[in-house]
Amino acid sequence: MEALKLWSTLSSLPISFRHVIRRRTSLTFVRCRSSTSITVSAGTRNRRASSSSTSTSDREAVRALRIKKVQELRSKGLEPYAYKWDRTHSANQLQEIYRHLANGEESNSENDHVSVAGRVVARRAFGKLAFLTLRDDSGTIQLYCEKERLLSDQFDQLKVFVDIGDILGVSGSMKRTEKGELSVLVNSFVILTKSLLPLPDKYHGLTDVDKRYRQRYVDMISNPEVADVFRKRAKIVSEIRKTVESLGFVEVETPVLQGAAGGAEARPFVTYHNSLGRDLYLRIATELHLKRMLVGGFEKVYEIGRIFRNEGLSTRHNPEFTTIEMYEAYSDYQNMMNITEEIVTHCALAVNGKLTIDYQGVEICLERPWRRETMHNLVKEATGIDFNELGNDLKVAKETTLRALGDGLENKDKFVIESSPSVGNLLNEVFEIVVEPKLVQPTFVLDYPIEISPLAKPHRRHVGLTERFELFICGREMANAFSELTDPLDQRARLEEQVRQHNEKRAAAVSEKSSAQEKLKEIDDHSYEVTLDDDFVTALEYGMPPASGMGLGIDRLVMLLTNSASIRDVIAFPVLKIQQ
Repeated sequence: MEALKLWSTLSSLPISFRHVIRRRTSLTFVRCRSSTSITVSAGTRNRRASSSSTSTSDREAVRALRIKKVQELRSKGLEPYAYKWDRTHSANQLQEIYRHLANGEESNSENDHVSVAGRVVARRAFGKLAFLTLRDDSGTIQLYCEKERLLSDQFDQLKVFVDIGDILGVSGSMKRTEKGELSVLVNSFVILTKSLLPLPDKYHGLTDVDKRYRQRYVDMISNPEVADVFRKRAKIVSEIRKTVESLGFVEVETPVLQGAAGGAEARPFVTYHNSLGRDLYLRIATELHLKRMLVGGFEKVYEIGRIFRNEGLSTRHNPEFTTIEMYEAYSDYQNMMNITEEIVTHCALAVNGKLTIDYQGVEICLERPWRRETMHNLVKEATGIDFNELGNDLKVAKETTLRALGDGLENKDKFVIESSPSVGNLLNEVFEIVVEPKLVQPTFVLDYPIEISPLAKPHRRHVGLTERFELFICGREMANAFSELTDPLDQRARLEEQVRQHNEKRAAAVSEKSSAQEKLKEIDDHSYEVTLDDDFVTALEYGMPPASGMGLGIDRLVMLLTNSASIRDVIAFPVLKIQQ
């Protein structure tokens, strides 16, 4: 425990510091051979101080001690919360520039004076010599602190006032130790920020998963590889922009607050605008406003933006997530497949430098071209059911499906199949239950039923289908795209049907005689209101050119390319349940 580790320095502190940490039992502290471990005896029982977690009492004791240090520094005329620090180099730059220094060699020329800043993540003291590890955004560098070299009483100040977690500014020259560690030979230092709370133990880090998500700032300090994920995320977003803009797409911004939540079927977040006296919705998609841009004359547009859906939490779902949606006039969904491949492969190369990657122990090959297959053929391949032969006879289709899938179905899957309102819906349910989890390698699934694709253009050759694809990798949907529906009359009819079906489900959920728990869940699933976006249909009536559009989930792409198991690992501050 850090409070105990700090006790070894109390002998050099003012008397006013020593009353801070108290115990009901007498404590005897014995310094062990390791400079980082302390043995504690309480009465007749001995135990090793636990470093896996810091108790609340120890945490508060450390905080109180460090607040005292802040007061003491200010009493000496030293401000522990600085305004700025002029750096000459980052840690990584020093490692590169001075990699030629031999063991034991020191660089003392005037040109080799350096100034660095960062957080202290480790410290060791041996009499008149101290070693600190300083970490900045680029990496780490060792600080070599000799009492004779430091100005005035700074060595004593370092031993008394500097703790792990503090942010220092340091000036000095460069040296490589006899053991080969490149170091800043410190002439002077300044405490730029005094840390009041102890960091997790350096050997175990922050291991509480829930706490890692709630206190991401501590997570990134304790586990530097976490920060690397977010650097890779930034690189992926940058590469997406670079790729689509090289193809002539223009980035635009569309409203987050909308009068009607359209472009997808999902429960929206609802808010109230006081001045307007009306409900507004956080957007569930950017689609409908981007299509308005095509009506207005833009031919290639995209938006990278936050989407909000008031739905469940899981390793794949967060209520707010990031997508890119893009629309190109005078193209169809075949064009969008090519662009999707280009975006993902460019991002993979930018982040990993190769197109064969590992995801959770599975090798994924992103070499183009990717497999392209219809939903009908994939279902037939997996189950033996040929939906093309079943026509529109829903009863026969359900019987055939239940017979083919047999007793392996879970009760919830049987219920979904039995309650499917059309053959198209049934086909999609069978696909999601049986096929989707098996699509590990990149696969474009083509030609979805019209019933589940209200914004997609009817297939030019197959009645009842649409020109739509979804991209699946590792059993997860990564992208969704259409040849866009441009007929305003057809669009209005489909949206009206979507509203009608939703309202029927909503009414049925209330009237169904099911168990209380199931009934409440069903009501909750369909209790929100779905409205038709009349203005979008009006825009279509002015004429939208033939076009294709695609939406790609950036969070899931980052998960894939950084080998992250949960969406919470790639969102810096994910939504979490209230902490009890």
